[in-house]
Amino acid sequence: MASTIERGAPPNALGSNMSLKKALSAASPLSLRIVAECPVTKARACDLILPHAAVSTPVFMPVGTQGTLKGITVDQLEGLGCQICLGNTYHLGMRPGPDLIEKASGLHGFMNWKKNLLTDSGGFQMVSLVELSEVTEDGVKFKSPYDGKEILLSPEKSISIQNSLGSDIMMQLDDVVSSTVTGPRVEEAMHRSIRWLDRCIAANKNPDRQNLFAIIQGGLNAELRKKCLEEMTQRDVPGFAIGGLSGGEEKDDFWRMVTLSTDHLPREKPRYLMGPIDPDCHCPTCRR
Repeated sequence: MASTIERGAPPNALGSNMSLKKALSAASPLSLRIVAECPVTKARACDLILPHAAVSTPVFMPVGTQGTLKGITVDQLEGLGCQICLGNTYHLGMRPGPDLIEKASGLHGFMNWKKNLLTDSGGFQMVSLVELSEVTEDGVKFKSPYDGKEILLSPEKSISIQNSLGSDIMMQLDDVVSSTVTGPRVEEAMHRSIRWLDRCIAANKNPDRQNLFAIIQGGLNAELRKKCLEEMTQRDVPGFAIGGLSGGEEKDDFWRMVTLSTDHLPREKPRYLMGPIDPDCHCPTCRR
């Protein structure tokens, strides 16, 4: 029998704009309904109600890093039934910039996309642009790949850009290290990600319209990941992401960390498994 856990008022009809508004009338602009859950594998199916549409999960999220998907139009994407796609704060913040996008009624207007958007915080660029970046407690110092200018992406700056983009789900800035890294740097990144989460929460100007997700770090170290889970789940954020994986580790290590994370995450909140996941993956671990 399906169980239901929701944040906000229960939607009467998921396809109705009226029910969407009712469901999102509480403090958090998000509602989660657990439709079914396997008692053995913990795999689950949910309805995630967001400001621009209801999303049936588990769902694969297409990536439109710079506000567009390669080789496909937004009309084609909508025709495929896509209810949510992703943009990148670092790249959009660099070009065309948050001011221009805000004038276009946010990233939805800039893309002419009527469904939901999630924006990454820019933290992953610490790994993908490692030669151009330096991490300090203040944030991440980047050298622009376009003109060489130095830029500081702080937790506050990341949230400010995402507020301008107007995404339905936005991510905290986290200290990202490759999943194959071991030693003190992993612990440093985990603790810093917790501190940066608090700064992101304080900087969010639109908590009534935009859902800020925390990102669990800790690499492949079970104790560090448990510590991060213990700390971050004490914050009342609308949802959680499992980060620091899909960076070259063995599949067994990946599944082990995902299982550990989902075992300790609040059941009533949505979970976002970050990284390049096969959209055809049917393993119960990824469907938790």
